[in-house]
Amino acid sequence: MKNICIYFQIHQPYDLKRYRFFEIGQDHYYYDDYRIEDKIRALSEKSYLPSNATIAEIIRNSNGKFRCAFSISGTALEQLEQYAPEVIDSFKELAKTGAVEFLAEPYAHSLASVYSADEFERQVKMHAEKIELLFGKKPTALRNSELIYSDEIGERVAKMGYKTMLIDEARQVLGWKSPNFVYTHSYIPKLKLLVRNLKFSDDISFRFSNTSWSEFPLTADKYVDWLAGLPENEKIINIWMGYEAFGIFQQQETGIFNFMKAFPYHAMERQMNFILPSEAGKKLEDAGPLSITDPISWSGHEKDLSPWTGNDLQQEALNKLYAVTERVNMAKDKVLLHDWLLLQSTDHFRYMSHKDQFGTHYESPYDAFINYMNVLADFLERVDAQYPTTIENEELNELLTTINNQDKEIIKLQKDVKKLKANAKKKKAAEK
Repeated sequence: MKNICIYFQIHQPYDLKRYRFFEIGQDHYYYDDYRIEDKIRALSEKSYLPSNATIAEIIRNSNGKFRCAFSISGTALEQLEQYAPEVIDSFKELAKTGAVEFLAEPYAHSLASVYSADEFERQVKMHAEKIELLFGKKPTALRNSELIYSDEIGERVAKMGYKTMLIDEARQVLGWKSPNFVYTHSYIPKLKLLVRNLKFSDDISFRFSNTSWSEFPLTADKYVDWLAGLPENEKIINIWMGYEAFGIFQQQETGIFNFMKAFPYHAMERQMNFILPSEAGKKLEDAGPLSITDPISWSGHEKDLSPWTGNDLQQEALNKLYAVTERVNMAKDKVLLHDWLLLQSTDHFRYMSHKDQFGTHYESPYDAFINYMNVLADFLERVDAQYPTTIENEELNELLTTINNQDKEIIKLQKDVKKLKANAKKKKAAEK
């Protein structure tokens, strides 16, 4: 039996306002609230709400046989909570069906996995806690920002306790191998890797309404015929895309929502099963290890990090940002810590790219760079005010160790107090 694994990504950065040099040291608020609100409301009305209603209808009518996963960044969740709480409510209703899985990812949809292992771990933990708080489900599978993956990143993810990770179909890695199998980490077999099927994902995301496409129009039965025609031994087809494919990239008038409703029924008629990422990692036999020494992503033809790190502008911004990682994470200033997260979103660095500026509102990569660096200069001044750069690294590390030990001691004491209260309660009950 063939298994179809569907996952949708939702991520929105906090767009920066026009921030000029003379504002450095004067204005510590960096975000374009009007633009952010307009964008999130438009996305909610045209894509997220109708898509969630469609998914709920499919789950209900299929008695829960249709199953899918979502990866929603922490920054997107915050914006939805503030500007479109009805979308959060609709996701809570989907969570109740038991047919939806929520994946873990870095909270800020950042490049922390490449620049700071500790920051990466902090953000994944923070995001998992947010998901569990909102939807009552603790993530067990992980999707890194932009599907970035390497053996080194996978090792960190395995150490965090995750058993399944999602990666992209990159020819420099797969070669002749098919993406339609479960694979494993190159030297940690317990970490299962699911690989996106590039063609079948992009057929829906980008080609669905393209009238010049040789396969236009794409109907549900034709699409399922393609899936059914895959070799018998290829047991899983991973169809992953941005949620904006429904209602934004492919507008409602194209028939995309009707396609989505019809697709599962045609698939089930052909004895195909819908499976969640965590289920696939547990239930399907793997086809062996994949060795990925250099990071890959799901962006561009090269499937590498160049959309975010490919030029001097991007590297300058990223190096300056992550140089203060430890100093920021010693801070107790909640506003500073929140800004730290928001400034890490991958979008800020993609806008500086000379080849991939998807979603940019800047006139040029240089314009994006100057604006970001002005914001970053102010942010760094605020960090320096709390933990001056005059503090030597050795002294800084000692201070950080002290703070971490204090935090651990506090957690231990809280557990001891909780245990003593529970024992006292039991003793009191026994005396009665």
